[in-house]
Amino acid sequence: MAKDNSTVSDKKIFVLDTSVILYDHNAFQNFQEHDVAIPIQVLEELDNLKSGNDTRNYEARSFIRLMDELSKNKLINEWSPLKGKGRGSYKVVMDDIPNRVDAEKIFGEGKFDHRILNSALNLQEQFPQKKIVLVSKDICLRLKAKALNLYSEDYETGKIKNVEELYTGKTVVENFSNKLIDELTRKKNLPISVSEIKTNHENHFFILNGRNKTAAAYYNPRIKELEYIPHQSVYNIEPRNPEQAFAIHALLNPEIKLVTIQGNAGTGKTLLALASALEQRKNYRQIFVTRPIVPLSNKDIGFLPGDIKSKIDPYMAPIWDNLKFIKDQLGDEKAQDKIDELVSNEKISIAPLAYIRGRTLTKIFFIVDEAQNLTPHEIKTIISRAGEDTKIVFTGDIYQIDTPYLDAESNGLSYLIDRAKNHSLYAHITLQKGERSELANLANDLL
Repeated sequence: MAKDNSTVSDKKIFVLDTSVILYDHNAFQNFQEHDVAIPIQVLEELDNLKSGNDTRNYEARSFIRLMDELSKNKLINEWSPLKGKGRGSYKVVMDDIPNRVDAEKIFGEGKFDHRILNSALNLQEQFPQKKIVLVSKDICLRLKAKALNLYSEDYETGKIKNVEELYTGKTVVENFSNKLIDELTRKKNLPISVSEIKTNHENHFFILNGRNKTAAAYYNPRIKELEYIPHQSVYNIEPRNPEQAFAIHALLNPEIKLVTIQGNAGTGKTLLALASALEQRKNYRQIFVTRPIVPLSNKDIGFLPGDIKSKIDPYMAPIWDNLKFIKDQLGDEKAQDKIDELVSNEKISIAPLAYIRGRTLTKIFFIVDEAQNLTPHEIKTIISRAGEDTKIVFTGDIYQIDTPYLDAESNGLSYLIDRAKNHSLYAHITLQKGERSELANLANDLL
């Protein structure tokens, strides 16, 4: 096999798997001065995924359009420079069978993954003086590559460094002055410097522990004061711990337009968001509650029988369960009927996330449940839809991910918490104590 000596350099060649493109359609622009190779099988797989309303369909279409825009009248099987100063080149590579190692013979024929491996192995033979790196979100494919003596790594853009140190939204301050706690609870506000409470974050929450007293507080960066957080219910839902009180405060604060709530199952994330939305229903044109649909066995909901409502209802059931729980807490039959009326008039709308694509969300209280199943790009797309007077709330558990190729470090919810933690429009709280039942807590604590 002839070697293309005209492109020899010390630069690496990164070979992108389909999973990387579906995670971030602009991924091939993120490798600085290094060259990027797209196996022809990736284009084949994207062609099969270009139709539909799912996010992966959108990513596939977006990448195909980007490639078309970049190539114009050039051939894409030859190295072409990427846009931007100091960038490398890109090309589409074929899966000719390598002279030494054939991945299809080793792992089996008929799989795109194995042909992608052959594309990378081919490059390794063509450019022995370069480091060829297969980039994939698929752990198994990365392991297969390493078994073939081929470097492989995860796509790092959008990943946070250490999920164990992810921002929690609160600080526990020990040995706080009892006198200041008394003043805070009496006056409801306490002028204080950032250095005294040791935070660099906007809209941060505190548990202030004195010698024999404690208080929950919020640092208001606009007036540079601590604000006392009282016990406050929303639509008859009472906070059961300080973190839930913090979440309610953030959800009700009109100055905060973006809220994230992270926590294990049963900590009350969705319930608090929904109850707070109902408490403020007169301030918004609509309450929109949604969650990403993770298809069963990776099949689209179109495979399921029935009309669109019967297809999506199983996915939306947890939201309806929370709404029913709120109704049951009201007791008053008229108040319960009011919720039913809000649903029938679509003042409360519960629908899959795919249904909001292209919409502008103006004066809407927008709740996205199970946000850990979104990519960073999907999170960005949702927030970019926000119009005037809209509030967006993301809830989820970063350790319970159902979407292939996402993990605690690379999902959109973790990414958002890490990137937005210092913004004046944003607040976050991590809920740690399960409040569903003692039995549910047993599962979270012991199993």
